[in-house]
Amino acid sequence: MATSYARARLTTEDDRRYQAYVEKFKLQRKNQKAIRPPRQRDIFGGQAEAALRDWLATQLPLDERRILEYEERRHRIAQIKYRELDALAIVDGVAWVFEIKASRTASALRRAVAQLNETRQILHLLFHRVGVTILLVDTGIPVDSAAADALMASDRPPPRRPEPLDEVLAALPQLQRIDDLAARSSSDDQVNLMLFSVNDIIALAGAENLALDWEEDDFYDEADAEALPEASLFASSGDDADDEDDNPLAAALRKAGLK
Repeated sequence: MATSYARARLTTEDDRRYQAYVEKFKLQRKNQKAIRPPRQRDIFGGQAEAALRDWLATQLPLDERRILEYEERRHRIAQIKYRELDALAIVDGVAWVFEIKASRTASALRRAVAQLNETRQILHLLFHRVGVTILLVDTGIPVDSAAADALMASDRPPPRRPEPLDEVLAALPQLQRIDDLAARSSSDDQVNLMLFSVNDIIALAGAENLALDWEEDDFYDEADAEALPEASLFASSGDDADDEDDNPLAAALRKAGLK
């Protein structure tokens, strides 16, 4: 049976129903195994998100109601869920949603597209037009197959071959790269993509305010990374269950105030 959505509303982090939901999440986490401390890359991802949200605020009137509450109906069971939107602007009746990611693998785009398509479906309960945009901070994504193969042939290759950017863009025609926010589209068949470099984030936030010492992070044992439980209580616009640069559990805990 297909999943459907109802009773959508936008609210803020101090909403009483949302806070009660978060408290329930906190109680659930108390009895689960402690996760590893955040890596420098994890910390940088949060800093990059904050920097780009501040940058967006200079371009668009961002809405404070970044918590999306909705009822998910699946297999005749209805459940109230929440997700945090990285940034939201409502301009002339159009809801513009932004997903901000920092990653060294283009696979993050696959999950981001799926998340944003779902978010757009939910928000269509409130707005006739919904535009979605990914702001991706490239922290070492191979541009093409040759770059990915060279990385795997290096002295310290990653545990698995990263997807090159050109392969993912070819596989996801819905993704359309733009160089300026003014070029974004609110079409339902398009997900806008803007790329940023680490240097772009340094220019916005200052190197002294960023976690940039990634050397030890690059060689951690993947077995040490705890997987997200199958039935996570906390639904987030940034949940990437198997992307090593987007730790979903760390993001959920950070957003729920547990870290």
